[in-house]
Order: sequence, then structure tokens, then C-alpha cells
Amino acid sequence: MKLQQLKYIWEVAHHDLNVSATAQVLYTSQPGISKQIRLLEDELGVEIFARSGKHLTRITPAGEAVLKVAGEILGKVDSIKQIAQEYSNNKKGSLSIATTHTQARYALPGIIEQFIQTYPEVSLHMHQGTPTQIAEMAADGTVDMAIATEGMEHFSDLIMMPCYRWNRSIVVPRGHPLAAKGTVSLEDIANYPIVTYVFGFTGRSKLDEAFLDQELVPNVVFTATDADVIKTYVRLGLGVGILAHMAIDPERDRDLVTLDASHLFEASITKIGMRKGTFLRGYQYQFIEKFAPHLTKEVVEKAMHCASRHELDELFKNTPLPTY
Repeated sequence: MKLQQLKYIWEVAHHDLNVSATAQVLYTSQPGISKQIRLLEDELGVEIFARSGKHLTRITPAGEAVLKVAGEILGKVDSIKQIAQEYSNNKKGSLSIATTHTQARYALPGIIEQFIQTYPEVSLHMHQGTPTQIAEMAADGTVDMAIATEGMEHFSDLIMMPCYRWNRSIVVPRGHPLAAKGTVSLEDIANYPIVTYVFGFTGRSKLDEAFLDQELVPNVVFTATDADVIKTYVRLGLGVGILAHMAIDPERDRDLVTLDASHLFEASITKIGMRKGTFLRGYQYQFIEKFAPHLTKEVVEKAMHCASRHELDELFKNTPLPTY
């Protein structure tokens, strides 16, 4: 068994079983990859991929188990490389982050600007996606870290640490009936069409839960992943906007009336994390602490050694989080 063979099956599995696309990414030949996969299957005595003629059609149950371990091994190999780089040049390398539009647009710019000034030789790569995609990228090692509010709880291999609490605001055009109200209720909002986030994005679950608890049915007429898009359609009169308070720009959004909604919805918590067993370089610890000052290197190391999600929750149970 060769490390290269594990790399091949891992990449094929993560390129929709397309051997040609995998060969292009790895700068090698399609026949070479196919041959190495066959040699590995012959050595193991099981098929990793089912086939129809020359085409791979699915991952077999045995293949799923093999790929899980292969991912862990390849992750350890990456950690060894990171260790070597840390000792050879601790201020040079790369940092890849998976996150949502809201975090990338509103929470991260200032942090990244500071980070680049401190570590100019570290290249930054940002991947945006759905919460599930973000968690998957962190879990399979595509990125170093994930930053998101939802979708992480289903990935047991991730160590997710709380960063900050945030809540929502209501935005309406000037002249809207709600604009004259000092305090709005869920009943008030339920009387109008609603423009908000796609389900599963940016704390959307808290919004749905709040209406459900009051036995109200929100009339959601338009959803988007981008807060700026939500505000655009509020301006067009499509409905009442509900979005993260951090997405309100006092200057750019002067034409809208912003109403506090923190009394209507439970606060959401944005988390940062990575897969278990990840070796973090010095500048990666620094990035985490810049983003969430309470997550010092000592605290992060404790979190990385937690054996269960319950133990992780206990670690942060009494940690005061900033609110945005």
C-alpha cells in the first residue's frame, strides 16, 4: 500500500468519481490513476469503487470505510508538513477559511486586514458556501478552518469553538407602517411579507423557531444568502427585511429604517473550528485569537483535546461572549 494510492482514491472520491478531472488536478494521467486504484483494491481484496464498464459509479460500503481512514492518514501527513514548515519558517505559509457571505462581508475584513499586516507572507484563501458545505470542507481537510453559525452540529470530527453572539434587525423603507413603531412584535411582522435568509443560513433556524413558538406563520416571500441582496429587495418594496444586525451599514443604509429585533429572537452564536487532530501553526492560533480574543492558544489547545462535544460545551459553558 502506497501513500500515493490513498491520495488517488481520496481525490477521485472528492471529484464526483471523475478520474479524468482528478488526473488534471493531480497533473498525472488517467490510466495511471486507474491502475493504482486497481492495484490497491487487489491488495486489499475489496472494491473501493463499483463500476459500470470503465466508469466508476459509486463508492462501495468497504470503500466508505477505507476512505474514512485514508482521510485521517492524509490529514496526519498534512500535519507533518505543517510541523516542518512551522520550524523552518513560522511566518510563511497559507491559511484557508470556509465561511458564509455574512461572515466574509461583515465580520472578517478588519480581522484579515490586521492579519495580513502582521503576516504578509501568509497567503489567505477564502471559500464561501452553505453551512453544510463549509462543515464538509473543514471535515475533509479542504480548508484549515470553518466559520459559521449553523450546520456544524452534524459533523462529529469538528472542534467548534464559540466566538460571539449576534442578533437581528428589521429593515423597512422609509414610510413603511412599521417605521413609525418604536418596538415591533412578531405579530406586527407576521402581517407583512418577509424577506430574509435562505433556510439553514445565518441563524435562520432561530427566526423560524420564534414564529413557531408564538404559533405564527411567517409569510416569507423571498430568501437569499446575501444580506445586501435582502436589502435590495426591501428597497423595492417586496417585504420586511430580517437580517443580521452586523449587516446594517449606517451610512450606506440611511434610506432604510432599522428596528431592533433582539427581543424577538434568541441570539445566535458564530463558531470557528477545525477537524480533530489538526496541527495549528503559530499564525493560525493568532488568527483565531484576533477573531475571538477569548480563544487564546491555551484555550484552543484545551478544546482540541476535548474527547466529546459535551466536554467541549462544558469548557465554554461560563465563557462570556461579545455581542454584535
